[in-house]
Amino acid sequence: MTEEPLITASRYSTGAPNPTAMPCSVLRLSFVVSPKFKQFPDAKELAELYTPTPEEIKVQYILDERGGTDLLLEKFEEIAAYNTNNHLPLVWRFYSGHRKVLFDLVRSLDILSTSADESVINAIKFLLDNEHKRVPHFPAEIDLSFVGKHWRALIIAEVKGNKVLKRQQLEICIFSYLAEDLKTGDACVVGSESYADFRDQLLLESECTPLIEEYCNLLGYPNNPEDFVEHLRTELIRVSLEVDKICADGKQFTINSKGEPSLKRLETPPQSEEVEELEEKIRELMPERSILDILSNVEHWLNWTRHFGPLSGSQPKLKEPVERYIFTTFAYGCNLGPNQMARHSRGVVTSHMISYTNRRHINTSILEAAIRDIINAFNRFNLPNCWGTGKKAAADGSKFEIYENNLHSEYHIRYGGYGGIAYHHVSDKYIALFTHFITCGVWEAIYILDGLFKNLSDIQPDTLHADTQGQSGPVFALSYLLGIKLMPRIRNWKDYTFVRPSADITYSYIDPLFTDVVNWNLIKTHWYDMMRVVLSIKAGKVMPSTLLRKLNSYSKKNRLYQAFLELGKAVRTMFLLDYISDIRMRQEINAITNIVETYHSFLDWVFFGKQGAITENDLLGARKTVKVP
Repeated sequence: MTEEPLITASRYSTGAPNPTAMPCSVLRLSFVVSPKFKQFPDAKELAELYTPTPEEIKVQYILDERGGTDLLLEKFEEIAAYNTNNHLPLVWRFYSGHRKVLFDLVRSLDILSTSADESVINAIKFLLDNEHKRVPHFPAEIDLSFVGKHWRALIIAEVKGNKVLKRQQLEICIFSYLAEDLKTGDACVVGSESYADFRDQLLLESECTPLIEEYCNLLGYPNNPEDFVEHLRTELIRVSLEVDKICADGKQFTINSKGEPSLKRLETPPQSEEVEELEEKIRELMPERSILDILSNVEHWLNWTRHFGPLSGSQPKLKEPVERYIFTTFAYGCNLGPNQMARHSRGVVTSHMISYTNRRHINTSILEAAIRDIINAFNRFNLPNCWGTGKKAAADGSKFEIYENNLHSEYHIRYGGYGGIAYHHVSDKYIALFTHFITCGVWEAIYILDGLFKNLSDIQPDTLHADTQGQSGPVFALSYLLGIKLMPRIRNWKDYTFVRPSADITYSYIDPLFTDVVNWNLIKTHWYDMMRVVLSIKAGKVMPSTLLRKLNSYSKKNRLYQAFLELGKAVRTMFLLDYISDIRMRQEINAITNIVETYHSFLDWVFFGKQGAITENDLLGARKTVKVP
């Protein structure tokens, strides 16, 4: 007996499965038990001519007992979606258990649109008005202009010649678009902190206007949109023409006959024997110190524990408070925790004394003040000046394991496993300036500028290096307007968009790199809006991360995002052109980004307790823990 053909996802224009692609027995059974198949040409006649066998009637009974043919057809649709990499039909089973919670949540929030487009908000109101209805279809009476083609194919159907909307899929579709709008800032929640209308946090236009001229003069930028655009266009033309001449010799950068660019690898310079001799001599002369010795010596010189004390501001009433503070810093800085610290202190302190001091006498602002004293003292030494100027820094994140059932724990795709990210800003003088604790699901570039603004030490970098995760179009634009030179080490740089100053400009050698043209009109139109954002950041009204959360997600409605993205493309193009044509620049970027990688290795050595896992389940505790090392 030959094997029957498998079911496939091929369809007629009616949207029903193709009967010719089904096994014969299933096709015969479908004519009997499912009226949907009578939509096919001549299906009714075939069903009348055929008499079901007892075996097929038995199969029909089993199908009815387990959900019927409608459920079978639903499974067919899920299989078809899976085979075409379309996950949308599979979402209902995960959504249905949370349906009531989502409706209750949305009903309790005051959600508004931040643009003139109210289509998503009106769709949400439609769902709330029809929450208790269990009909399979809704009449097609709402504006679905925001819905993409994949959702349209799923939610729009035709019943008896009338266009209808499938209720279940429509609910999932609208809630998913609402979530996207909240992320991009196209919708806001009144009274929220993370999802508030970010425009309310900015300076008023009347406050910005007097500041623009002085700020632009400080950075050397023109103080009006027309001249600013012309200045940027001239700079892009200059850089692209210079790089075209430099790259023509093919010594650093080549383009093959297929138009594929290739950048030659940097050669690792040989290490001098004198470096090894110097290192050995330093080890001989440098006395060995334990971490507790170092903490005690630094306390003797700087009195950094003076910042510690009751959070109420009163004087500490502890017995020997300085000793207690040093033990507590060591316990959490090395991740031993209070219990292990008490065991190894041989009765000097108890676990309760350590945990009490950490909870009642230390918070993040106290730690940052103590760290600032240490950075400033470090900067006064002569040796760090041999390593760097302090004007450059590198930013990168290191993953820490935390409990999976923690609300702030997320799975990190790149590193694998659950945890959080300690995002460090490390100076070229080999000292960490600031550390954030962020979740794994956040694009690291969102926080790349925050570290510079929250760093109040004497070391103030104006050039920032990072890896691919530390950059995006809006980040390049915001850095440029803030006077910060962003110089990341970008993986797969050739996949990013290079933009021409104008469509009529061509190049002799690097022309295949350019795939788009800068939309100068968009930058010019929203120049005042972008300057309002920048001046609000400078005034301390809002942090860069607050804006970048909104500007780092694609949004068709948010024209400010589009303007920042367009400006960022132009700035990033100039950076990438310099990057491929200047070998010293690539060496410098590589060297400084390696500094933060070295710092990660140092953290692994210091943070040895509990195998490097953070056991603090609250966010404040985790933030303190990553700052102490």
